[in-house]
Order: sequence, then C-alpha cells, then structure tokens
Amino acid sequence: MYGTVLAAALSGASVGQLRYWRRQPPVFAPEYHMPHKVLYSYRDVVALRSIVYLRENDVTSLQSIRKSIKNLRALGKIEHLSTYKLVRSGDTIVLVDEDGAVDLLRQPGNAMLADLVDIFGEFDGRMGRVLPFQRPVPGVVVDPEVLSGFPVVEGTRIGYDQVAGLMADDVPAEEISRFFPSVDAEAALAAQRFADYVRRFDVQDQAG
Repeated sequence: MYGTVLAAALSGASVGQLRYWRRQPPVFAPEYHMPHKVLYSYRDVVALRSIVYLRENDVTSLQSIRKSIKNLRALGKIEHLSTYKLVRSGDTIVLVDEDGAVDLLRQPGNAMLADLVDIFGEFDGRMGRVLPFQRPVPGVVVDPEVLSGFPVVEGTRIGYDQVAGLMADDVPAEEISRFFPSVDAEAALAAQRFADYVRRFDVQDQAG
C-alpha cells in the first residue's frame, strides 16, 4: 500500500491532483477506503499512471476522462481500471484490448485503430518526466510480489525508506551494510536518490 505522496511519485501526478481526483464525482478513488488515511494499492497506481498519461500537457480534460470511464463501464467493463489499457487517439480516448480498439469518448463503442502505449515505461506528464514504474531509479524496484509492491532495494525485501532513513540520520552509505548486510553502498545511494525524488512531491504539495 502507498501513502498519497508515494503514490504521487510513482504515478507522476501531484499530491494536489490526487486529492482533487478523489472528490465527488471522483475521477479516480483508491480501492481501499480508510476513515482517516488515504492509501493506494499497486493496481491503483497503475490506473493513475494511465490518467497521468491521458492528461499529458492538458491534451485531455478531466471531464473527457470521466466520460470515457463512464462509457467503459457502460460497455460492461467493470473490473479495476488498471485492468484496461486506455490511450489517446487524435481527439478521443480509446480502449485497447486483444479484440482491437474501441472509442470511449467521441463515438462510444465504435472500432478504431490505435497505438498501444506502455504506461509502465517512462513518459512525459504534466509534472515532468514520469519515471518507469517497476524500476523508478536503478537499484530500486517495484514488484507486486515483494512487499505488495512497496519500493525496495533491488534484490532484497528492504524498503527504500528504511535505508534512506538511516542515511538521513547521518549513517554513511558505506556503513549501511552494518544494518542491512545485503545493501551495499551503491544500493544505499540508489535508495537515497529515490527518497529525494519522492520528497519533491511532498515539498510541492506543501508549497502549493
């Protein structure tokens, strides 16, 4: 599970955008609801990356995305949004699956041609370059089979934040292995780089 700041960092949205997208009627709300805390799942972040891609450079309005998701559901596609591949094609939004491509916005249900986009890879978003999802920085990985997708030091089950927390307490990268024998100095610096990247989203939210 991801807190809002980490979900923002991994999806390429801002914390403010995620907050706005949760409002009624929501563009996208986390699948798990807690009374006083917002947590996103791995699947939620995959879906958020789709929305960030669609919103790139304000090409697609939130109203259009809401309408496309509504039409997707009307077509009987009721699984989690991460299940579906939504892409832009000209001035519309298209669902791409093994059966082809279907318009969701201009002429809902009509067959179309569309190029598939890999939202797990790197792409441009409104907040800048969106990092690859499953390996946001070299040395840090996001794997749903490891800690439910929480970012860890590559080759371990050690959360990046545990390592970065020690370094924030002035433990040198070369000495992290005293605490985590499987984490060498290079891996520790990778965890610190990712922590610095995530922190930018928290700072942006506070500045806003």
